[in-house]
Amino acid sequence: MTRFYLMRHGQTLFNTLNRIQGWCDSPLTEKGRDQARQVRAYFQKHYLTFDQYYCTTTERASDTLELATGQTDYHRVKGLKEMNFGIFEGQPEYLHPKTTIVGHFGDHYAQFGGESQDQFVARVVKSAREIVNKHPDQSILAVSHAGALMTFLHAVEPEREFQSCPGNCAILVFDYDGTDFHFIKLIDPIADREFSDF
Repeated sequence: MTRFYLMRHGQTLFNTLNRIQGWCDSPLTEKGRDQARQVRAYFQKHYLTFDQYYCTTTERASDTLELATGQTDYHRVKGLKEMNFGIFEGQPEYLHPKTTIVGHFGDHYAQFGGESQDQFVARVVKSAREIVNKHPDQSILAVSHAGALMTFLHAVEPEREFQSCPGNCAILVFDYDGTDFHFIKLIDPIADREFSDF
């Protein structure tokens, strides 16, 4: 069984400014850097180790990974990046359309040079599958983004309703049996708590 840990990056400047942050990037705040260091303490406390390390090509993801693990030997992949919001990149978050599913924007952003929800889902799921298929029966940590986490979770567990978006540095844990992903739990390493639902 392969275990896949999908983690959100630490707090960024755009998080504090409530700016849309997809393919554009902003640096971790000092709080975000401290959150990543707290993740490292959590890993050490719980003797949590990994065989493989991945993150997206954004600075906020790679900095989080390095601070949380001390690793500099890791793989960077574009496929787990956040959704592309087109011309809305960097704009205020209140411009997001209202949705019934957290982070699910349908085809809204495709008309503005971004991705459709279907394109985003296909990309994230394909990338996750490629990663786990390369490393059977290993433990893999991948640092990604809030929208990517929720999109992947909805793809894996379409029947379940998750009420909130994971906070900065939250980790979704999945088992992969060679065919399907199975959601196991959410880890909040900052609060040192685990949840089977959220």
